Amino acid sequence: MTNIVSTRVAILGSGPAGLSAAIYAARAGLAPVVIQGIQPGGQLTTTTDVENYPGFRDVIQGPWLMEEMQAQAEHVGTKMVWDYIVDVDLSRRPFRLQGDSGTVYSCDTLVIATGAQAKWLGLPSEEMMKGKGASACATCDGFFYRGKKVAVIGGGNTAVEEALYLTNHSHDVTLIHRRDTLRAERILQDRLFAHPNVKVIWNHEVAEFVGGGQPEALVGLDLRDTRTGAITRIDVDGAFVAIGHKPATELFQGKIKLDEDGYIEVVTGTTRTNVEGVFACGDVMDKVYRQAVTAAGTGCMAALDVERFLAAQEYEALAAE
Repeated sequence: MTNIVSTRVAILGSGPAGLSAAIYAARAGLAPVVIQGIQPGGQLTTTTDVENYPGFRDVIQGPWLMEEMQAQAEHVGTKMVWDYIVDVDLSRRPFRLQGDSGTVYSCDTLVIATGAQAKWLGLPSEEMMKGKGASACATCDGFFYRGKKVAVIGGGNTAVEEALYLTNHSHDVTLIHRRDTLRAERILQDRLFAHPNVKVIWNHEVAEFVGGGQPEALVGLDLRDTRTGAITRIDVDGAFVAIGHKPATELFQGKIKLDEDGYIEVVTGTTRTNVEGVFACGDVMDKVYRQAVTAAGTGCMAALDVERFLAAQEYEALAAE
């Protein structure tokens, strides 16, 4: 027999957004079920030093923060489930979610907090240098490179914005782009080209992240000329890959309204989607800020939106009797 789990609130994802939604929903007496997905704890579980989450004067560890958030969610009444959703039916309420385990989750409301992943170049040396000088978030990690040489890889809005942000910390910022023109908006390009601390290397791509020292850390990048194939090396202490993000929304294509980049669209100022009873929070709907604290904030919003939605449904049901 199929195992069916019924709940008033199902939350997909267990990063800062999903767990914050769970904490608020549980405190409202809604007994939420969090389905953790393939990466319990979200992106922060792959982050070591966290220095910008409010409430901690000293550096904390990303995995520890997520463990504490999960413990808090469970303490106030959240049920955590280790499963991965492979199909959803949002055509009617209660919604039905099919788990990889074979369990079916039936829910009156659904909070989608599946997040987004930064796109990486896919180089083995890049993987080796993650957390040792290779990063995909200047806002998160730029502070650690004060007064050091840094490089940004990419040519779109994200890359230019990250390069400009890094000038707050570094006097030597290099933007590396594989073409001879940028895809970023003109106003961003103008700001970039006018900044005295930024230089651009055109028609080059990263061939290898170069490590050195004890303990090993990034010391340089080997660059390949996209026209001639020639390899040159530049010295850098930090390299920020800024070639975009991919929201985890494959499951919802054709079932919920997504924007042109695949992010879930929500009603401005809320977490409501175009499907009544379905809410979205965190990086799956936020392509601008993408910070743990903003994800947590929208998770709070989602829980409050859920609570109000369910209260309105109950009121209407009573009024109809």
